[in-house]
Amino acid sequence: MQASEEPQAASPPSLSASAYEYLLLLLRSGHLGTGERLVEAEIASQLGVSRVPVRQALLQLVAEGYLVSTPRGYRVPELSVQDIQDVFELRLLLEPRAAGLAARDITKAQVRELEFAIADAATAHASGDAARFFEAVQRFRGTWLGAVRNSRLAASITRYADQVLLVRRATLAGPERQRSVLAFYEQLRTAFARHDSVAASDLAVRLVLAAERDFAESSARR
Repeated sequence: MQASEEPQAASPPSLSASAYEYLLLLLRSGHLGTGERLVEAEIASQLGVSRVPVRQALLQLVAEGYLVSTPRGYRVPELSVQDIQDVFELRLLLEPRAAGLAARDITKAQVRELEFAIADAATAHASGDAARFFEAVQRFRGTWLGAVRNSRLAASITRYADQVLLVRRATLAGPERQRSVLAFYEQLRTAFARHDSVAASDLAVRLVLAAERDFAESSARR
């Protein structure tokens, strides 16, 4: 084998990429709440790296809308009702198209993963475990988005959904909402298994509208 034909070892992730993934995991898991402040030096100390890669990761998260920059560091933004409604509008534009594309291209292995996620969500619902239910919902969503070949579309949907994670956690905490989501997911899994793009797209519209309605009702009660 010629030297040029030898397989190349995968490059290790950069320090800034590792810091980015670490911070994004904290945001997605709910360990960082609305208004919470992040300080470069503290994060660098936790990760055992210099402040430069941490700063790069934080600035990337700011650019993507996950954080805002302040004179005293960075913080998780406090979203207004209008901000959240804007995200719902974007989801309504993007997710039906993505679901239709996913139904076209989804694999049998991915459909099985959807079934496992639904089963896990049903178990969590029965036991009243809201945290486990939310994790299962996230896994279901991540699986079908993984079937979308348009990576920019999938990434945009993930980013906007991530920005309202705390809202989604709150709206999914109630047992009635959980039952409704499980019913939708069963229908969506069937549409994906049948590669029915029209049905998948229609269900995505209904899911977003239901989530928006739940948010509006919860806001009105405050």
